[in-house]
Amino acid sequence: MFDELAENFLNLRILAEVQWPLLRGLAATIGLAALMVPSGLAGGLAIAILHAAGGPWVRRWLAAWIDLFRAFPPLVLLLYVYFGLPMIGQPISPLWAVELALTLNSSSYFAEIFRAGIASVPQGQWQASRSLGLSWIHTLALVVLPQGLRAVLPDVVSNIVTVTQLTALASVVTLPELLHAAMVSCSSTYNATPLVAAGAGYLLLLWPGIALVNRLERRRRPLGNIPPRDPVRFFRRR
Repeated sequence: MFDELAENFLNLRILAEVQWPLLRGLAATIGLAALMVPSGLAGGLAIAILHAAGGPWVRRWLAAWIDLFRAFPPLVLLLYVYFGLPMIGQPISPLWAVELALTLNSSSYFAEIFRAGIASVPQGQWQASRSLGLSWIHTLALVVLPQGLRAVLPDVVSNIVTVTQLTALASVVTLPELLHAAMVSCSSTYNATPLVAAGAGYLLLLWPGIALVNRLERRRRPLGNIPPRDPVRFFRRR
């Protein structure tokens, strides 16, 4: 029985045959994550800032936008973008379909995380900063965001890991990332070893992020226990 398992799932001969396609797929997965994570972070931060600055109606519209894309399954959204846009005369490549769909999805999660971080900062911090003559944007950038981001940093890192996992959906639109390379290799070799190797590749890629999340969670303290920075001393040093 062990020999059968080794032959079908841990075949070193087949692994040697398909190692280069798998490595190219792993490089493509890393490239996709490097493209999608910054766009999701930037989009989420922009939505959170607009939510903090806008009036009641703006906040309602942004809340509806966030809830819509958080509730929408990312695979369905990707299929809508990839197959739907060409139907209305807007052809799109697999790469940009994945980028658009997953950015819409991930930015909504990042936006909710950043919004929660901004909302967790006590109003006294805003009032103290404005009383010192800081503008609204300087108060946000120099006082509120550093504290808010510190409070939600574990959630940000955790969502980055999730976005990296979602790159596997690119195989649905035949983008040659790691999962797609493994499935093609399985089809050509009639063996599951490439899929096992792809799973090991994802594990090696994502394990440091998971370990970092665990470490940040252990070190996280409630915002009320963080000693507030003295704004007067902070600006006198400058």
